[in-house]
Amino acid sequence: MTDLTSTRSGHIVVGVDTHKHIHVAAVMDTVGGILSTLTIPTDTGGFRQLLAWAEGFGRILAFGIEGTGSYGATLTSFLRRHDIKVVEAGRPDRRLRRANGKSDTLDAENAARSVLAGFATAIPKTADGAVEMIRQLKVVHDSAVVNRSSTMIMM
Repeated sequence: MTDLTSTRSGHIVVGVDTHKHIHVAAVMDTVGGILSTLTIPTDTGGFRQLLAWAEGFGRILAFGIEGTGSYGATLTSFLRRHDIKVVEAGRPDRRLRRANGKSDTLDAENAARSVLAGFATAIPKTADGAVEMIRQLKVVHDSAVVNRSSTMIMM
């Protein structure tokens, strides 16, 4: 009988389904086999646990993360600081989700599959540079306008 672990490349892809308080991750080898899943809290300790867990399976090719601009933004930043490639995995097709059911583990697996298949190629925004500075200024300006208006109403 052939040992399947000897045919593995030692390279992996990780998919992450992000939420406000937890993230669900699935690690997949390069032949499309799900090796394991993990649920972590959305804090630095959870991110460290996720990275150490993933590195235990082999060399990480990329992380496919859903919602890199919202719930996955802090995880994306953490992984980039550790020189890990991050790809925006996008949300799964709603029609397929209704037909096949919905679970966080399936979403994480689908994120990993989309990276492995080459469907997910979008590089998340870095949240720095001139565009981000202008966005921050606009946020502050909009907040000041709202505060000024509410102050005028109270007076």
